[in-house]
Amino acid sequence: MHKVTFFRPYPFQVGQKITIQGGPRRGDWEVIGVDDKKVRLRCPVSFREFDWTVFCYLVEDQEIPQWPHRE
Repeated sequence: MHKVTFFRPYPFQVGQKITIQGGPRRGDWEVIGVDDKKVRLRCPVSFREFDWTVFCYLVEDQEIPQWPHRE
């Protein structure tokens, strides 16, 4: 037997509020566009927008008391 971790493309949906907890994209984002190859995210604080190639994460949905996060 082998322990295996599976990753799959996350099915982003326009209107989602997400928090990425690590890496260069870390922070709070709103999903404002999705197609087969790209996801468009907007920062809810600066309102800057970025198009990124769809990426994969091991994901978990949580109910949290405040979004976006204040540091």
